[in-house]
Amino acid sequence: MKTETKLIKTKVGLLKLAEQLGNVSQACQVMGYSRDSFYRIRQLYETGGAMALQETSRQKPLPKNRVEPEVEAAVVAMAISHPAYGQVRAANELRKQGIFISPAGARCVWQRHDLETFPKRLKALEAKVAQEGTILTEAQLIALERKKEKKEATGEIETEHPGYLGAQDTYYVGNIKGVGRIYQQTFIDTYSKVATAKLYDRKNAITAADTLNDKVLPFFEQHDIPLLRILTDRGTEYCCKPEYHEYELYLQLEGIDHSKTKVRSPQSNGICERLHRTMQDEFYAIAFRKKLYASIEELQKDLDEWLEQYNNERTHSGKYCFGKTPMQTFIDSIDLARNKQLDRLKEKIDNLHPIIEAEAGADGEQPARNSLSSENEKEVGENPTSFNQNHSLSNAS
Repeated sequence: MKTETKLIKTKVGLLKLAEQLGNVSQACQVMGYSRDSFYRIRQLYETGGAMALQETSRQKPLPKNRVEPEVEAAVVAMAISHPAYGQVRAANELRKQGIFISPAGARCVWQRHDLETFPKRLKALEAKVAQEGTILTEAQLIALERKKEKKEATGEIETEHPGYLGAQDTYYVGNIKGVGRIYQQTFIDTYSKVATAKLYDRKNAITAADTLNDKVLPFFEQHDIPLLRILTDRGTEYCCKPEYHEYELYLQLEGIDHSKTKVRSPQSNGICERLHRTMQDEFYAIAFRKKLYASIEELQKDLDEWLEQYNNERTHSGKYCFGKTPMQTFIDSIDLARNKQLDRLKEKIDNLHPIIEAEAGADGEQPARNSLSSENEKEVGENPTSFNQNHSLSNAS
C-alpha cells in the first residue's frame, strides 16, 4: 500500500469516527488531528470525495523549467569524470567550456541522477568502468584511492593472530560520591577478543602506559607471544610528541608500533566501543545497583572477577572465535603467532644443525650406508667363492 493511500484512509477514518462518536473533539483527540484540520478535511471530502484528500503540499516538478538536455548531460559527465569536484568547482569548470550553470543548478542535476554526494559519484564511476572498460584518468584514480583509504580507516579490523593488533581506549565509568571520577583503561586483543581493564581516578599518558605495563604485557610474556601493534584514538593520553609523551616513549621502549584511528571516526576502534557497551550492560549497570562502592580497589576487584568470567566462561561470537571463549581462542591460535616469529624460526634452525651434522657423521662417524657397503666388501674379500656362486645363481635366474 502506498503512503498516499494510507493518508487518505486515515483522513476518511477520522470522518467516520467523528460520525460514529457524535463528538468532533473526541475523534480529533483520538486520531491526533486538530479541529481546524477536521473541518478542512470534511469540506474537501464533501466537495471532491476521497480523491480530494490526496497530499498536495509538494508541488509537481515542471520539466520545462529544467536546463537543456545537453547542459544536463555535460553536468553528469563532469560528475563522473571528476567525482572529487564539488558543485562550485564543477560549475566553474563547465563555465570554462562555455556551459553556464549555477552551483545550485549543478546540484539539482546531480540529485536527479543520484550523484549529489562524493561516494555516489565514485559508485557511478566504478559502474561505468565495469561496463565500458574505460581507462581511468589521474584524477579518477586519486578519487578511487581516497575511497579505498576511507573504507580501510572505518571498516573492519584485519588481524592475523594473537598479539598482531591490540586495541586500547579510555572509558568514563562515572562519578562516585566519596571516590570521585573513575576512568577505565581498556585493552582487547583484536584476534582472540581477550580483554583486560584497570580503573584509575584520572586519565593521562601515565595511566595508559601503566595498564600495558601492569596487565597487558605480562599476559603476553606469560604465553611467550609479543604484542606487535596497538590501536588507539587520538586522545591526549595516547598521542603527543613522542620525545615528551610517556605513553609514546613506553611503546618505543617495548618495540610496539602505534596506529591511530581516523579523526572523528570512533567506529575505527569499534571493537573497544562494543566491549564498553557489553561491560556497561552486563557489569556496571548491575554492580552499581547491588552494592555501594567506597573505593576504586573494591570496584576493581569485582571488575577482575567479571573479566575472568568474560574471558574464560562467556562464549564469544567474534570473527575468529566461532562460539568459543576468548581464552580458548587465544590458546588454540598460539601456534599462529609463534610461527610468524622469525627469530624463533631461526633459533629452531640453529638447533637443528648439530643434529643434522651428527646424522651425517660430522663427528668422525661414517654414515650407515657407507658402513654397510664396507661390511659387504669385507665379506666378499674373505669369501670370494660364495660371492661368485651367488652372482652366477642370480644371473641364471
